[in-house]
Amino acid sequence: MKEKEVRYEMLNCEDAEYIIVAYGSSSRIAMKAMQMAREKGIKVGLFRLITLFPFPTKQLAEVAAHVKGILCVEMSAGQMIEDVKLATKCGVKTEHFGRFGGIIPTPGEVLEALENKIIK
Repeated sequence: MKEKEVRYEMLNCEDAEYIIVAYGSSSRIAMKAMQMAREKGIKVGLFRLITLFPFPTKQLAEVAAHVKGILCVEMSAGQMIEDVKLATKCGVKTEHFGRFGGIIPTPGEVLEALENKIIK
């Protein structure tokens, strides 16, 4: 399954200095935050998970090897960050930004979290 069933999408990751990892509704919000960051001159890419299992460990590790930091954006308590840290072997600064209880973050809040938790 790890070879044939893993599904993900990478946007602007080829020159990214920072990566946002997200899935589901959070990925749409993260996509706009990525666009806003790029307009400010911050090279941000989006690693969008389409499937959570199997987790795209190999692919994320390859991208993470070339960035300064990763922000995990999810509308939950932070379960995905553990998978991201395992995939990257904790080799890059990785932080969580999330909301739960039906509270949807804005792209501006995601960008602010990236700037304050990762870039700073």
